Amino acid sequence: MQWDMMMLKVKDCIYICMMLLGIISDNIKGHCQVMFLLAEENSTRQSDDLGSQFTEIFIKQQENVTLLLSLLEEFDFHVRWPGVKLLTSLLKQLGPQVQQIILVSPMGVSRLMDLLADSREVIRNDGVLLLQALTRSNGAIQKIVAFENAFERLLDIITEEGNSDGGIVVEDCLLLLQNLLKNNNSNQNFFKEGSYIQRMKPWFEVGDENSGWSAQKVTNLHLMLQLVRVLVSPTNPPGATSSCQKAMFQCRLLQQLCTILMATGVPADILTETINTVSEVIRGCLVNQDYFASVNAPSNPPRPAIVVLLMSMVNERQPFVLRCAVLYCFQCFLYKNQKGQGEIVSTLLPSTIDATGNSVSAGQLLCGGLFSTDSLSNWCAAVALAHALQENAIQKEQLLRVQLATSIGNPPVSLLQQCTNILSQGDKINRRGSKIQTRVGLLMLLCTWLSNCPIAVTHFLHNSANVPFLTGQIAENLGEEEQLVQGLCALLLGISIYFNDNSLESYRKEKLKQLIEKRIGKENFIEKLGFISKHELYSRASQKPQPNFPSPEYMIFDHEFTKLVKELEGVITKAIYKSSEEDKKEEEVKKTLEQHDSIVTHYKNMIREQDLQLEELKQQVSTLKCQNEQLQTAVTQQVSQIQQHKDQYNLLKVQLGKDSQHQGSYSDGAQMNGIQPEDIGRLREEIEELKGHQELLQSQLAEKDSLIENLKSSQTSPGANEQSSTTASAGDSEEVAELKQELATLKSQLNSQSVEITKLQTEKQELLQKTEAFAKSVPVSGENETVTAAKTTDVEGRLSALLQETKELKNEIKALSEERTAIKEQLDSSNSTIAILQNEKNKLQMEITDSKKEQDDLLVLLADQDQKIFSLKNKLKEFGHPIEEEDELESGDQADDDEDEDDAEDQDPI
Repeated sequence: MQWDMMMLKVKDCIYICMMLLGIISDNIKGHCQVMFLLAEENSTRQSDDLGSQFTEIFIKQQENVTLLLSLLEEFDFHVRWPGVKLLTSLLKQLGPQVQQIILVSPMGVSRLMDLLADSREVIRNDGVLLLQALTRSNGAIQKIVAFENAFERLLDIITEEGNSDGGIVVEDCLLLLQNLLKNNNSNQNFFKEGSYIQRMKPWFEVGDENSGWSAQKVTNLHLMLQLVRVLVSPTNPPGATSSCQKAMFQCRLLQQLCTILMATGVPADILTETINTVSEVIRGCLVNQDYFASVNAPSNPPRPAIVVLLMSMVNERQPFVLRCAVLYCFQCFLYKNQKGQGEIVSTLLPSTIDATGNSVSAGQLLCGGLFSTDSLSNWCAAVALAHALQENAIQKEQLLRVQLATSIGNPPVSLLQQCTNILSQGDKINRRGSKIQTRVGLLMLLCTWLSNCPIAVTHFLHNSANVPFLTGQIAENLGEEEQLVQGLCALLLGISIYFNDNSLESYRKEKLKQLIEKRIGKENFIEKLGFISKHELYSRASQKPQPNFPSPEYMIFDHEFTKLVKELEGVITKAIYKSSEEDKKEEEVKKTLEQHDSIVTHYKNMIREQDLQLEELKQQVSTLKCQNEQLQTAVTQQVSQIQQHKDQYNLLKVQLGKDSQHQGSYSDGAQMNGIQPEDIGRLREEIEELKGHQELLQSQLAEKDSLIENLKSSQTSPGANEQSSTTASAGDSEEVAELKQELATLKSQLNSQSVEITKLQTEKQELLQKTEAFAKSVPVSGENETVTAAKTTDVEGRLSALLQETKELKNEIKALSEERTAIKEQLDSSNSTIAILQNEKNKLQMEITDSKKEQDDLLVLLADQDQKIFSLKNKLKEFGHPIEEEDELESGDQADDDEDEDDAEDQDPI
């Protein structure tokens, strides 16, 4: 009862606090049965101010917020839910102060995270709103919430609610995810490492349905696309963006987005946001760009997705935001993608144009938009074509080959000439849209085309009307709207001077500068050049790569073009003020630098080739090491087999010892018996046979002794320097020595048997003499003949047994001899293989040593060349020529990388 009273008091306190703060919602009003009457319309603002004042009073004592956090642990609905609403209101009134109190409170954030696990959906949903207010603009709290398993819980809620088909709860979860991930590199990396990107793919499985796009589904899908863009935003660190792009391709999220892109019945705002999302997923990622180039639209016949999108971009009937999104997609497709740039430019070349006209290429669409009567299409096509040339000198030269048929009967003109013709016509052609948009787009295209391409500059100056047109435009005093065109004309003329190779005698650098000084004036020229960077739309375009404009009139500058202006404005200014003598000296220094650069490039290429050779040699060494390990394994197996044969031999030796003892007992019995005279001849023949066998065995033993000596000599000879191979050979020689010792024992046993046979022969001779003497003196009786025949039979049996045992011993010795021969062959093959490996290793070591010497010589030469370059650059600095520090840093980094590679090779054991 006391507990119920206490909880009732807690609830009443919370309700009172909420009423004081002016934040009681309709539901809370139902519980409290309190009605507020507003006398005037401005009472809402007054109540908000009053709520802020009460919030400030409430949080002045931090114990109040700490107590409120502890009350959230209560499971009672009437305590927990009002506590969540009260804390949410506190955060809305004075968010940063309340965030700081919760951050320093022990287990404060963890208690709030438990709200997401509440089984009551009302508390869980309001807990999501509370975390939205808590994580807003606070990176520390965002990290804590992320590491409290917020991603897992929020994604589970989104899945339970039906992904994009869910209600307002899905929207709240997506907003909270955006708070946690936007501009928070740590949480983005945690999201990627936790494999949560893979769980985003089911969000975009919307199919090709023409119906079922409710307002809530459109909102949810829009937020989901924005969440993908947060992970791959160009403002993120390049490494983090690249890893997220690769993960999205691997989990087929990019493929799913392309499916929505090519689907029918998709709302316009979803289609626009999908195009922007695909753009940033493929931006700067070559794998994703190659996949996007292979996507085809479901049309008959199928067309590439790029062509379909460009058709929308140059179509003035399409919404403005959609055309901007397509332009951004095309720019992202070509960003750091020289392969894609080459494919786009190739569609303009005569050799690749479809003569039948059955299909429309990307190049044809760009040319059509470039020369249409819609100024917005002119600008978009010019910027898109400029991105196809961005930082790609090869494609700039290739685009000079493009020829256009202006009208029937007239010869074709180059694309460069046609651009300058349209530029010179100015406002003579009636166009829809901005007056200067077409000229600005063409000037940006020409500036991008001519920069860092002397050949294009020569082609531009070859038309005698171009320079007078530019000087005339710059020299005129026009209105503010035309000042931007004057600045771009000054930039184009400055590029023609700075990147001029003086191949045209009438338009050399010196003559062009004299022309500027006479007709325009250097100060006036520099002032007009500064109009570009001072334009109000210039700074807006330089902030983000996405062309995001409120209306077509604001579409003036491109993001990449602002980088080009920032890079060239200073160097053009210095080039205008340089004298002819300084130009000559600069040209000489440039030629010297180019020669030195060519030499350095040559040596760098040589070093790269040698590095590749070293890598190949290292791979060969690793392969030989593997083969050596396999051979060592084979030797180990052979050693085990030899050990098995050795054990078998020991068993045979023991058995032979027992048989020899048994044979000796038989011989003793034979000495005690007599032999009949008629069996003496046969016994002699058997003894001769035994002698022959003995001699044969002795000769075989001698051969085995010589083989063992050869094996010992081959084992002691230097051939293998590897420690493992030497150990294996030493083990084999020891085992051979043991086998030799055992053969010697066997030989001694055979000698003892031969001695016994000799004794038996002498005893037989003695018995023969006794028998002859006995036959002469005493007649043989029948009983004695019977006894003698029995004894003779016994001796014959024993001799035949001895002969059989001798044969078995011979067979065993023959088998052992064959095994030793096989072992010798295996050892010889192993020794030869080890010798070959050692020779190859010595050769590789000699080659590596020679390569290192060559690299040291090359590094010395490179150091000399760098010193010369440094001195020449100092001279250039003295003459006022700008020197890019990035080149010096790159050369220094390259030298450091080479030295690190040499150190790594010295430490790498072979």
